[in-house]
Amino acid sequence: MAKPLHTVRRILQLWWLHAALDLGSVTQDLKTFLTYFFSDLITNTAAVSATLLLAERFAGIGRWTQVQIVFMLGYAIIAGGMLEVFFGFNVKVISRRLGRGQLDHSLIQPQPLWVIFSTEGFNLTGLASILPGLGLLWWALAHLPVSITPGWLLLLLINVPASATIVLSFSFLYGSLAFWAPRAAEEVSSTALRALDQLKSFPLDSAGAGLVGGLLTFLPAGFVGWYPCRALLGLDSRPADAFATPAAALVFAGLATLAFRKGLRHYGRTGSQRYLSFGHRR
Repeated sequence: MAKPLHTVRRILQLWWLHAALDLGSVTQDLKTFLTYFFSDLITNTAAVSATLLLAERFAGIGRWTQVQIVFMLGYAIIAGGMLEVFFGFNVKVISRRLGRGQLDHSLIQPQPLWVIFSTEGFNLTGLASILPGLGLLWWALAHLPVSITPGWLLLLLINVPASATIVLSFSFLYGSLAFWAPRAAEEVSSTALRALDQLKSFPLDSAGAGLVGGLLTFLPAGFVGWYPCRALLGLDSRPADAFATPAAALVFAGLATLAFRKGLRHYGRTGSQRYLSFGHRR
């Protein structure tokens, strides 16, 4: 029992340390802090502006009303913002770390690799990525006929981290290819993540079965916004659908773990012939 408690304490200490390093770097002066904060705020707001404008122009998208679209956008932004807070600095885009030969930076540290990945990217400035989502979600819930019970809130609190886990697992699953093809996999994985980010805030009700299936498996953008929000808002969904996203998160996390471990064994035999120093938090 002592070892798990020691690990938890160590993770909390490392979060505190990395948060302090992050705040120290961005609060050197007021100008630097405001630049970091508002650039993240503007970037994340602009990322969903197209969907918001479409919903406003056509009084919704498909069967989704304007308010329901706002709820989905807020949900998706919060899920993405969690990754910015806990897995920034190219942990959430692991293909860059692997493709640039920077894994040795982590392997030489006296910590288990999973602890390093769970703490090294922690940064409080990433909260600026969550704030727009919280605002949209708050506004939408004030205008939706949703019964906000403790059970419903619990489902929301389970589904949001599950959606973030799916995105992170997707990154590790595709990013693990960088163990074998560093340069190519870095580009492919980064492009796939950008595509997922662009598609996460669109409802897929009118899409064909094949497209929906692809956007729930090979490019799981549907699990970042559409599917869990559809269940939470009760849009032609069964009660069990609210647990589909957490279940999918377990599957994706398992596949990503297997792929990364296999790649790590390959890396142990061959190493990396490529090294680029930029993009690594030192």
